Amino acid sequence: MTECSPTTFMTLPTDSFELRCSTVGYPCEHVEVKIVDPQTNEILPINTPGEICTRGYNTMLGYWNQPDKTIEVIKDGWIHSGDIGVLDENGYGKIVGRIKDMIIRGGENVYPREIEEILHTHPSVQEAQVIGVPDERLGEEICAWVRIKSQATVDPLELKNFCSERMAYFKIPRYWVFKDKFPLTVTGKVQKFIMKDISIKELGL
Repeated sequence: MTECSPTTFMTLPTDSFELRCSTVGYPCEHVEVKIVDPQTNEILPINTPGEICTRGYNTMLGYWNQPDKTIEVIKDGWIHSGDIGVLDENGYGKIVGRIKDMIIRGGENVYPREIEEILHTHPSVQEAQVIGVPDERLGEEICAWVRIKSQATVDPLELKNFCSERMAYFKIPRYWVFKDKFPLTVTGKVQKFIMKDISIKELGL
């Protein structure tokens, strides 16, 4: 994060290949990290998803001429990143997703990034993005946008079966939207709010 000048975590030269690929590393020297409940701000136990907060010499003083934004992000010296992550028993961090992207389905917190990473392992999937769409009974349901590799074929049932072997049942997308391209910003970032609007319209929700 630019707000952290910009490094908070870093892997070590002695870390295993698996650790370097599966985590964002260990907190840098003289930098504090905690995982908190986004609603209560209480510190959570190890391996429990919550908002990543960081504090240290590298913490910015504030946003230029934006005191309201600064107060929103920095509280008691802690930067609230907006990222959902976990710390393991050895202090290594993993990013699970973004707070604004989190789906609450029937009271269960679902992190799109976890589903997306699993879908990307399917041999026919070129790209996958997961969003929440409104549902009268559960509050939100899970919708997956999928771009298939050229000359590959796959249907929703196959993808559902693929997911059922790799994730909890409540994380399996109910809706599947197949597209050749996704809405992007000028810098190439996926615009999930546009995807949500399109999904609601096309699915009649």
